[in-house]
Amino acid sequence: MTRYKITLEYDGTDLIGWQQNHQGTSVQSLLLDAIEKFCGARPDIVAAGRTDAGVHAVAMTAHFDLDVARPADTVMRAINFYLTDTPVVVLDCEIVLDDFNARFSCAARHYKYIVLNRSSAPTLDKNRVWWVPRKLNVTAMRRAAKKLVGHHDFTSFRATQCQAKSPIKTLDECKITQRGDLIVFEFSARSFLHHMVRNMVGTLVEIGLGKTYDIDEIFNAHNRSAAGPTAPAAGLYFIRADYAMDATVKHS
Repeated sequence: MTRYKITLEYDGTDLIGWQQNHQGTSVQSLLLDAIEKFCGARPDIVAAGRTDAGVHAVAMTAHFDLDVARPADTVMRAINFYLTDTPVVVLDCEIVLDDFNARFSCAARHYKYIVLNRSSAPTLDKNRVWWVPRKLNVTAMRRAAKKLVGHHDFTSFRATQCQAKSPIKTLDECKITQRGDLIVFEFSARSFLHHMVRNMVGTLVEIGLGKTYDIDEIFNAHNRSAAGPTAPAAGLYFIRADYAMDATVKHS
């Protein structure tokens, strides 16, 4: 048995998300179909994060096992051949230690969310940003974002259907930068709750529009209704997953 670690880029616009199910085309199902066409196997594929429908990835990490060892470059080229004309591509592939796990070996996950803040609707960036036509107060959003960083009970920022055992998370970074009409939110943590990033962005944007949300009061409420709306999926990107150096030792 040989374990492969792959790095994926995908446009989630027309996908139901990472997880395979009967509701439509997913990242996982496209990968499984490609691997099966390549070598006849349909292995379990584990990802660093399970993105929702409409969410994109710049560099998603996943792993799977194959019974027959093949060079990593061969595996990558073969999978990409069968992913042609899909919104998914493999950027990198390597053979790793048998105990590497794309989900549980992950030390940190990084997301970004992009808001287009202008009066005109997006054309080139359609389905890749959240269009907010009213002027946002970036200073107010940054002030509120600082309070999100740290070790907190994020009950008010998680989806009601979230299956995580605990709402307690440590948010390592919440940075907001403005580049012309684009406002970029960057988040880093070891792990996130379901819809946690989108709910934080939705709340921060409401603050940017002048609504009086108090982050401390939202935390203390322990109630999803205390925070702002869930931001659309289109603006969210999984950026990368970090791993300890000894977790992904490449074989020769």
